[in-house]
Amino acid sequence: MTDRIIGPGSTLGIVGGGQLGRMIALAAANHGLRTHVYAPDADSPAFDVAAATTCAAYDDAGALAAFAASVDAVTYEFENIPRATAEILARHAPLHPNAEALATTQDRLAEKDFINRLGIPTAPFRAVDTPDDLARALDALGLPAVLKTRRFGYDGKGQRILREPGDGDRNAIFAEFGGAPLILEGFVPFEREVSVVAARGADGGFAAFDLCENEHRDHILALTRVPARDVAPETAAAAVEIAKRIADALDYVGVLAVEMFLVREGAERLVVNEIAPRVHNSGHWTIEGALTSQFAQHVRAVCGWPLGDPARVGGLPVEMRNLIGAEADGWRPLLAEPGAHLHLYGKGEARPGRKMGHVTRLGP
Repeated sequence: MTDRIIGPGSTLGIVGGGQLGRMIALAAANHGLRTHVYAPDADSPAFDVAAATTCAAYDDAGALAAFAASVDAVTYEFENIPRATAEILARHAPLHPNAEALATTQDRLAEKDFINRLGIPTAPFRAVDTPDDLARALDALGLPAVLKTRRFGYDGKGQRILREPGDGDRNAIFAEFGGAPLILEGFVPFEREVSVVAARGADGGFAAFDLCENEHRDHILALTRVPARDVAPETAAAAVEIAKRIADALDYVGVLAVEMFLVREGAERLVVNEIAPRVHNSGHWTIEGALTSQFAQHVRAVCGWPLGDPARVGGLPVEMRNLIGAEADGWRPLLAEPGAHLHLYGKGEARPGRKMGHVTRLGP
């Protein structure tokens, strides 16, 4: 489907009803757009702020076609939707990011092959489809190493760290993953994780937010600081250039995040961990902390509008802290805290490990 003018008053379709879809919808509303959210869960947080909703499965071809025919363009809030879903949508409305970018980034093996073909370093890796493959991969990469599902993993799900030679029977380890295609990634001696959140327009225009550093707790992002501390300017510039090369190679339209390891063994360098083809948790700080939020930037990009200024407000440092599980119960003190910007996602049950909201603070 060829692009058409997506102006104020048009309807943007959003596939996925979580907090990212919710914040895209809010940004779209601020720019005079209506949104139609498609998700399979009736209690999806994005439904609360959308002008129209469709509650149907991601493999319901009829519902997908009707949804796409009702909107002027389609985007998605997370990458774990089937490629077939994306292809159905693209037949009926402009889809950004494109289906090929989705397919490349939702499979860890395809993603790492793609990144390496660009001459960008990643962790060493091997495909693992059988217990014998696992044994050979361990011989090649050594320990420690991380065994992951190739698809559908996030927040530490679908992976296991192997540290010692006696870390379980290879057949039993392989069986834990239910026969899913796997990838073994070798160890990277990184000091910390950093990320670049950036946008690319259909005209090739590119704008990146400042490099940020991320801290995780139990494999879930807990804290993002911007700008990343004690990073050489040339390293920060190299991180942005990596993100641009990836976005250009994917013919990407929209916001993406590139997560990287900062390595300081020898010369300071970057190793790409993964690509997220969507707005990203480490970019939530931009709502208050940047002149254009990542969500407004994504709306601009997928609608074919000029990209906004990604600079930090007043050049101030920014901190974003996730509220995970019961941490969101402390909302009253956060509302009373001067300078704290609270966001709650409208989710019902505060389960352990569930992202319920975040709080952003600007300044030293």
